[in-house]
Amino acid sequence: QVQLVESGGGLVQAGGSLRLSCAASERTCSSTSMAWFRQAPGKEREFVAASRWSGVSTYYANSVKGRFTISRDNAKNTVFLQMNSLKPEDTAVYYCAAQGYSRTTYSRPYDYDDWGQGTQVTVSS
Repeated sequence: QVQLVESGGGLVQAGGSLRLSCAASERTCSSTSMAWFRQAPGKEREFVAASRWSGVSTYYANSVKGRFTISRDNAKNTVFLQMNSLKPEDTAVYYCAAQGYSRTTYSRPYDYDDWGQGTQVTVSS
């Protein structure tokens, strides 16, 4: 089981930026995905972005496309989420997730085996 630790959340004004980090306790297989999900109060956990093939392939939810960027530092077993042009509707707890084995799907919570504890992102209007 991979341990995942997120950091970088906080309070920011609308239009601002934040960078989230997720440090994994061990290196993940290049063919597996690492991803970010988020969950707002009273809502289901939703897909934000995923990185596969050691960062060669990236995927985004339509709601964040063009504003968020997922990247990986494979040498440090770390995945990042750069969030720009933040909106109040981006407010949520953000979770890092990792697949234990390769799958063809990547955007559903049950596609992932290991999860971080979450980091709060709050965007004020």
